[in-house]
Amino acid sequence: MNKTDAKKRIAELTELLRYHNARYYEDDSPEITDYEYDMLGRELRALEAEYPELAKSDSPSQRVGGAANRLFTPVKHTVKMESLLDAFSFEELEAFDNRVTDTVGKTVYSVEPKIDGLSVSLEYSEGKFVRGSTRGDGETGEDVTANLLTVDSIPKEIPFDGELEVRGEVYMSRESFDALVKRQELLGEQPAKNPRNAAAGSLRQKNSKITAERKLDIFVFNVQRIEGKELFSHIESLNFLKSLGFSVLPTYKPCESIGEVIEEIKRIGDSRGDLPFDIDGAVVKVDTFALRDEMGSTAKYPKWAIAYKYPPEEKPTKLLGIEINVGRTGALTPTAVFEPIQLAGTTVSRAVLHNEDFIKEKGICLGDTIIVRKAGDIIPEVVAVSAHGDNVTPFLMPHICPSCGGPVFREEGEAVLRCTNAECPAQMLRHLIHFTSRDAMDIEGLGPAVLEQLAEAELIKDITDLYELKEEDISSLERMGEKSAQNLISALEKSKENPLSRLVFALGIRHIGQKAAKLACDRFKNVDALFEATKEDFEAIDGFGSILAESIYEFFSLDSTKEMIEKLRTLGLNMTEPDNTIDNRFEGMTFVLTGTLPTYSRQEASEIIERYGGKTSSSVSKKTTYVLSGESSGSKLDKANALGIPVIDEAQFNDMIK
Repeated sequence: MNKTDAKKRIAELTELLRYHNARYYEDDSPEITDYEYDMLGRELRALEAEYPELAKSDSPSQRVGGAANRLFTPVKHTVKMESLLDAFSFEELEAFDNRVTDTVGKTVYSVEPKIDGLSVSLEYSEGKFVRGSTRGDGETGEDVTANLLTVDSIPKEIPFDGELEVRGEVYMSRESFDALVKRQELLGEQPAKNPRNAAAGSLRQKNSKITAERKLDIFVFNVQRIEGKELFSHIESLNFLKSLGFSVLPTYKPCESIGEVIEEIKRIGDSRGDLPFDIDGAVVKVDTFALRDEMGSTAKYPKWAIAYKYPPEEKPTKLLGIEINVGRTGALTPTAVFEPIQLAGTTVSRAVLHNEDFIKEKGICLGDTIIVRKAGDIIPEVVAVSAHGDNVTPFLMPHICPSCGGPVFREEGEAVLRCTNAECPAQMLRHLIHFTSRDAMDIEGLGPAVLEQLAEAELIKDITDLYELKEEDISSLERMGEKSAQNLISALEKSKENPLSRLVFALGIRHIGQKAAKLACDRFKNVDALFEATKEDFEAIDGFGSILAESIYEFFSLDSTKEMIEKLRTLGLNMTEPDNTIDNRFEGMTFVLTGTLPTYSRQEASEIIERYGGKTSSSVSKKTTYVLSGESSGSKLDKANALGIPVIDEAQFNDMIK
């Protein structure tokens, strides 16, 4: 590759890596596998090594991937939280050993599993846990102390009075991850991709109660800073941390040669399937701290450590069948069932096939030999068909719902088939879970487990049955006593007072989220007006389009909807939307919020704007009246300046509402 082509490719790789860095570290929603990401990084480093004059100081190869999230207070790390150089072959480990030996001579290494989670710093002063923060970009992270306090295995007090900062990896066990995915699927939500992203997303929750529900755990693997005690080696420091009550790595072994290192890495790899948590490699470190100091670090990596990444596994297996599952919104999702195979240390026999288009693109037929991948311990996926069986025919999605036998349809432009029967039993439990959830009717104590018990006991078949429950119905359930029953009945009574917009959102109307429900109820104010509104009336709502209008109009045109609403009205549920408007000074104005405001959350600022007759939008356009900008504003601010849209800060906003 010549210099011109190299420059172009470096620019492409830089842009790709920055995008995928943000998806992985900041959004906790990766689009490519760890292996694919690692290969992009490796290609960039190779080109920069060949053409050092093209390497830039802000290259992804020189920076830790993440950035501090604007939702949390930034924390400047006293000791930089470095990343690790990756190795993908034993030859690379031998090359690492040669570099170490050339610099400091023969040494002892520590070898430990690389936990697949989110790296955090824990700070202790006078024996008390005082602050916890994420790694961020290695120099600045985010303060997540309140959420880390919900992690039971983090000691809140330790028998050591000196200053201490340790580094650990917050993770989610496979058991907790499976429970979370099950709940997300019941709610019709996009399930977490893997335990690492689930852990990261859970730790970055604004509400620490949600974090507590996710049952996170931690392994502490490093002393970052200590005052009041001298430590000489890594293994000594881990033993010391263990004596203080920290949950340290499950194994950490000293090895006197690179041959021993490789054997230990193989052993860790072979045991992956027996672990209750995910690992994505093994870490090799020079054990003696004095030798580490002598070797130093690059701008991004310590020279005294390396992470061996286990290669992605792809294996052939025979497709035995395709099951169809029905979600809360009626979506039919196909799942491949195949002969069990071992991948990344675990046995897998199922993989989601997404939709009919995915099956057609891959040419999947029953009886085929398919290739299944589980790279980096992510959820199994079907990569391709390696061979068709004899006399096979392409798989076709059903024309009727496998749960209720009702008709299914696919809207224009959609890849998903849906069941049209509102009383489909497969949808009902998921619908009840959505109805009672925090953002909908917010009925505390009525979670998925209790709803499942009520449904199995045939005490509820639809949402109206919830409000006819008696204390004795609930107290008869397993793990539900008299006090729990009383609390649940009180929560149901309290939910009757919710504004109409919460009820409309809770009803699970397709395409109608919280904001659309609020817009509709602010416009029509009561449920009778919603029934009387035409499709054109809904389309006239500022912020509605034809899809939203058609969906909500069709829902309120159904006789079954009228019957259900009348029953809920009889049971005492509120059917009106309160008017919180103070005055109309912002009437006809559209605000876009960007960045972090000093005192208001975005939700609070949006509610204030709406109370003064204005509205908010998520994107800047020529129709935008003002951009309300806070700290760390991004591309929205740039677009506002380019379009000449007035930009105001919180102080100016406060002047406008005085």
